[in-house]
Amino acid sequence: MKLYKFWALSCCLLLAFAFAVGCGSDEETDEHDEHDHAEAFDASTMLNNFANGVVLATYTELDKKAGDLLTAVKALEADTSQGNLQKAQEAWKATRTPWEQSESFLFGPVDTQGLDPALDSWPVDHVNLQSVLDSGDTLTVDFVSGLEDTQKGFHTIEFLLFREGDQRKASDITDRELEYLVSTTENLKASTSQLRLAWAPEGENFSSAVAQAGTGSVVYPSQSAAVQEMVNGMITIADEVANGKISDPYNESDTTLVESQFSFNSISDFQDNIRGIQNVYMGKYTSDGQGLNDFVSSKDPGLDSRFQSEVQAAIDAIGAIPDPFRDSITANRGAVQAAIDAVSKVQLTLEQDILPLVQSSEFN
Repeated sequence: MKLYKFWALSCCLLLAFAFAVGCGSDEETDEHDEHDHAEAFDASTMLNNFANGVVLATYTELDKKAGDLLTAVKALEADTSQGNLQKAQEAWKATRTPWEQSESFLFGPVDTQGLDPALDSWPVDHVNLQSVLDSGDTLTVDFVSGLEDTQKGFHTIEFLLFREGDQRKASDITDRELEYLVSTTENLKASTSQLRLAWAPEGENFSSAVAQAGTGSVVYPSQSAAVQEMVNGMITIADEVANGKISDPYNESDTTLVESQFSFNSISDFQDNIRGIQNVYMGKYTSDGQGLNDFVSSKDPGLDSRFQSEVQAAIDAIGAIPDPFRDSITANRGAVQAAIDAVSKVQLTLEQDILPLVQSSEFN
């Protein structure tokens, strides 16, 4: 009996002590809540700028450039001169820039509507492309739209406009190739328009799903979910550039695995992929707004400064690879490896530092 009473009394005292220490006074609780609230980051401005100032702005530019490319291709069809061929080649490269930068956010409609593979499947198969040219099918836009992804899009257009990096002679382009070229470019333009409208207010307005995260968005129940989507988009393209686009042809010493191999535009493509990461992080495309850098710098200024330097170093390291990339995978392996290492560092910081920071932080 005495032991029981002592044990019961001890438990009561311990519970009372735990309650006093753990719960504290109402005043202390209020102060704790105020502290938590002060630490929360309101990402509404950042998410709105990302959706409209970066993503929609990029897709709008892409759609405009695709329109310019279609105009140039039709001009080439009407007058197959060397000057018109060069204008069409330049228009193709100009269209690549916003597309490659947009690969830092390959989520949402570009993924769910299958627009990424329809626009940019690679590497293309010469045999498959030639089979289309050799067929008796009328190469209408509808017919091309039904082809395999590797038989349409950017790299089919590239194959028809360029030849192994050499300056193609306009006089060598056949009527059949022109027919294919115009139709697949019209198909590409339809896809870029679909992508722009998927994000635009006058279309499906996916921008609002991102901008309104945590306040009624059916896609992102919290701001944190949307911010994590942004970071994961950057991780995905960093991984693809380091461990796919550059590493695959480098490790295999296989030029057929090189993206944009016909135009010798590979290095520009890779740099634009990393510039896309830079755009998302800084919240900047045609104009400068709040970006992830504002969030990271508010939590860890050193991390922000380091990551910005790493991103620029990766862009510079890719640019240090001698053109054409397809030759450098065997002739300049040190420069290629340095670029792989620099992009891998960007990926590692995103995965090990920035994503965990987002996941552990509170948002409004």
